[in-house]
Amino acid sequence: SDNRVPIEKDEIFLRRAIGLKKDQLYLNKKLVPRSEVMNLLESAGFSNSNPYYIVRQGKINQMAVAPDAYRLKLLREVAGTRVYDERREESMTILKDTEGKILKIAECLKTIDERLKTLEDEKEELVEYQKWDKSRRILEYKIHDTELNETKSKMEDLQKRHENSDKAQKEYNKMMAEAQDKIKAILKSVKDAKKEVAGLKEERDVLSAEQQQILREKTKLDLLIKDLQDEVQGDNTSKLRAQTELNRLTATIADKERELEELKPRYEEQKRKEESCTRELALKEQKRKELYAKQGRGTQFTSKEDRDKWIQNELKSLNKQIKDKKDHQSKLTEDLKRDAEKEAELEKKIQEQSAECERQRKNMDEKNKTYYELKKNKESLQDTRNEIWRKETSLRQSLSSIKEDLAKADQSLRSMAGKPILNGRDSVRKVLETFTQRGGAAAEITKAYFGPVIENFSCEKAIYTAVEVTAGNRLFHHIVESDKIGTQILKEMNNQKLPGEVTFMPLNRLQVRPQDYPHNNDAIPMVSKLKYEERYDKAIRYIFGKTLICRNIEKATELAKSTGLDCVTLEGDQVSSKGSLTGGYFNTSRSRLEMQKARSEYMESIKATEKELIDIQRDLKKTEDEINRIVFDMQKTETRQSNSKDIYDKVNTGIRLMREELNSIQRFRNPKERSLAQCKAHLEAMQTTKDGLDSELNQDLLEQLSVQDQREVDKLNDDIRRLHQDNKIAFSTRMNLEATKNKLENLLTNNLIRRKDELEQALEEISVEDRKRKLENCETDLVTAKGRIDKVNKDLQATESKLQKAIKSQKSLQKELDEWKGKEREAQEKIEEDSKGLEKLSTKLNLMQEKITECTEKISQLGPLPSPETYQRFNSMNLKQLFKELEKANQNLKKYSHVNKKALDQYLSFSEQKEKLKKRHEELTVGGEKIKELMETLEMRKVEAIQFTFRQVSKYFTSVFKKLVPTGHGSLIMKTTQEEADKAFPKFTGVAIRVSFTGGDTEMKEMNQLSGGQKSLVALGLIFAIQKCDPAPFYLFDEIDQALDAQHRKAVADMIHELSADAQFITTTFRPELLEHANKFYGVKFRNKVSHVECVTMEEARDFVEDDSTQG
Repeated sequence: SDNRVPIEKDEIFLRRAIGLKKDQLYLNKKLVPRSEVMNLLESAGFSNSNPYYIVRQGKINQMAVAPDAYRLKLLREVAGTRVYDERREESMTILKDTEGKILKIAECLKTIDERLKTLEDEKEELVEYQKWDKSRRILEYKIHDTELNETKSKMEDLQKRHENSDKAQKEYNKMMAEAQDKIKAILKSVKDAKKEVAGLKEERDVLSAEQQQILREKTKLDLLIKDLQDEVQGDNTSKLRAQTELNRLTATIADKERELEELKPRYEEQKRKEESCTRELALKEQKRKELYAKQGRGTQFTSKEDRDKWIQNELKSLNKQIKDKKDHQSKLTEDLKRDAEKEAELEKKIQEQSAECERQRKNMDEKNKTYYELKKNKESLQDTRNEIWRKETSLRQSLSSIKEDLAKADQSLRSMAGKPILNGRDSVRKVLETFTQRGGAAAEITKAYFGPVIENFSCEKAIYTAVEVTAGNRLFHHIVESDKIGTQILKEMNNQKLPGEVTFMPLNRLQVRPQDYPHNNDAIPMVSKLKYEERYDKAIRYIFGKTLICRNIEKATELAKSTGLDCVTLEGDQVSSKGSLTGGYFNTSRSRLEMQKARSEYMESIKATEKELIDIQRDLKKTEDEINRIVFDMQKTETRQSNSKDIYDKVNTGIRLMREELNSIQRFRNPKERSLAQCKAHLEAMQTTKDGLDSELNQDLLEQLSVQDQREVDKLNDDIRRLHQDNKIAFSTRMNLEATKNKLENLLTNNLIRRKDELEQALEEISVEDRKRKLENCETDLVTAKGRIDKVNKDLQATESKLQKAIKSQKSLQKELDEWKGKEREAQEKIEEDSKGLEKLSTKLNLMQEKITECTEKISQLGPLPSPETYQRFNSMNLKQLFKELEKANQNLKKYSHVNKKALDQYLSFSEQKEKLKKRHEELTVGGEKIKELMETLEMRKVEAIQFTFRQVSKYFTSVFKKLVPTGHGSLIMKTTQEEADKAFPKFTGVAIRVSFTGGDTEMKEMNQLSGGQKSLVALGLIFAIQKCDPAPFYLFDEIDQALDAQHRKAVADMIHELSADAQFITTTFRPELLEHANKFYGVKFRNKVSHVECVTMEEARDFVEDDSTQG
């Protein structure tokens, strides 16, 4: 600054801030009004009405054709006479007001003089009146003062009683708070006890139901065991009977088989003998028959040829029969051979299948045993699962109860802290969950969030109240690592449009100064009683670092003044370092820290319970998986057992069928053997017949047998008779033996052996079903059921015992609760009673205070009193005597009731007013003279300023014009009018300009005689003169050389160059002359309907103006 601005600084900063709704100015970084800035600029020479440092386009022409009065006005602005004119107008206004006031004061003085004459006559009576009035006022003062002292004494007694009652009320409040705390704790215990009773009742009902279920199972097992015992007993009897019969049958079969074995050789021998006899008999009869036939053919046929022909036909037929018999014999032989092989194969298969049957029976027994073992394990695991279910149900009930308590604690906390704050806390948690789900960098944000302040410190319960009243809702401010973390959380909250109010405490932004705490036994820094992690130190100290916990309110007040720290008592009374006191009753039952502590405990309990529940669910799943595995194994075992039973039954059926087939083969073997023997005999007979026919074929035809043949027939007859006799005997013997043999075989096959098979089958079936095993399993199940019943009974007994104990505890707690409720009620009644007493005392105190105020007001209304010596004689009087004296004074005062009681006061008052008005009249008269002197001085200074400025401007105009037009000459002429009334101060009417461009005085011309270019040059000379008279820091010219020729433009450019040594010039031009001395060039270009300002070089600027000149 060049000290043009009235601010004592070398550098001045003026800044303008423009917004959507505001346009503000800042001076040296302080907000200032626009008017102040405008005044400041005007005082520096930058005036709105005289912007000669800024010459707009066309301003030159305006000044060139302006009248003389306009130039005078411009001269006045340069001289600064506007201030003188304003002061003169203000002085004229003040002078008129002063003359008016002088006239009003003169009228008032006249009125006061008239009133003083009247009051002079009323003063004598007034003196006597004042004598008695003085006595009255003294007496009234003594009466009021006595009443005042008595009231103050009574009030002190009442205040002591009030303080004692207040202390008693505090004790009762303490008792009530204690009772409420106890009631709260007992209510929680009662609630827990009720839940415990309900849980135990439910557990008892479950155990009772389980007991009934097991009892039903036991009863069912008892009945099943009884039935099985009967069946086993019957099975044992049947088995014993069957075994006895089987043994007897086995012996009988052995005897019969031995007897049959002994009979078979004789039978076979006799059978062979019969067969041999029969065969021989058949042969011989056939031989005989053939011989008789041979004899008959002698008569049958007439020639040998016929006979031979017939024999040949017979032989052909016989050969065919022989062949058929041989085929039949081969078939029978093959059948017998096949039957023998089949019999051997069946016997082998029966033996193998019997072994397989035994193996399947053992397998079934093993599977049965495994099945019952699995069943036992399953039942054991089911008991374990039931126990886990009971634990899970109990834990779920406990978890539900804790969550319900947590919800109540949250609701209470919400009502204490306010819904927006708790909504904000919940919203922050949702945002953190969102970040966790996103993972990556978002998940890292959750690590930099440390939770609300209330969750990050702990303290003793005794200072809960002090801590809460100190922190207030700051307990719910959120601690974060940095302001960036808080911003990201808020941004996400806004994105999700989550509700609530959130305040973050970024640790990187908190500034906490170290505090110098006093060493006093009656106070301790609050922060020293708080427990927290070191990383939260800034946040904790920011809230609690400036607070002391004091023993009582007196110490708190004392330390707040001496240390500059806030103080708080354990009861919650606060004393600010600035002097304000805050306190009163604090409801400890609505403690936010207490609720937060309870909430934290509930959260821990929920975590522990959920962890335990997860472990139990894991055990339950493991147990259920094991049960499912065992059930699967049982099903698999049962399936395998069923498969084994099916295989066993199938094998048994196969054995039975094979035995039946074997019996069938054995039964049909004898008939086949007999058929084979008969076939052989027939074959031998046919062979004999054939041989006979073959031998006859070559013999002659005879009508009679030859001797040899006859002898042979006779021999055959004898043999046939003998063989008939032998065959009859053999047949009879064979038939008897065969009958015995068939009888034995039928007895063995159809009776004894079949019965033996039936008995063995029955014994095997008894072994497969194994009712004894079932009985053993059922008995094992019964033992298990009894064990379960015993365990359930013990559990039921223990549960019943716990239930009774819980009911007893509940009753005891209820009794204790009733007792504490009674104490609470008693304390409440005491408090209400004491409150009524305090209210009465407060009413009395208020009445006394009103009386004291009334007495004080009455005393003050008595006005000034005489010295105490004048009313010493009344000090010994009591109230009665004082009232008597007062009555006497009032009676005397009645005599002067017509007296103007204010005459003296009015006289004195009017006298004082008269003196004041006289003094004021003199002051106004002197002030008016001074104003007139000021106006003359201002007018003189204005004229001097105009004349001085005119001389300066005229001098500079002459020199500037000489430089612009070296051959010319120019001057300014002041035009005035001299009036007779005011010859001291001439009246200026205008400023005329006379110039000559040739230098001769005779050729001096006025402005209206000049050409346009000359007028512009003269106007520029005047502007340069004004600028030299009062230089500005910078000048702005807009195309001032528009109307000048090249020579004059050159002169103007040289003048600007000369003046630029002390100021900065900014010009716009389309001519090259002004470019010669310029330091910086800017070109304005118009592109896309938008003007662009660009810094250009001198050459570019020259090219631009030359192009423009050419186009122009």
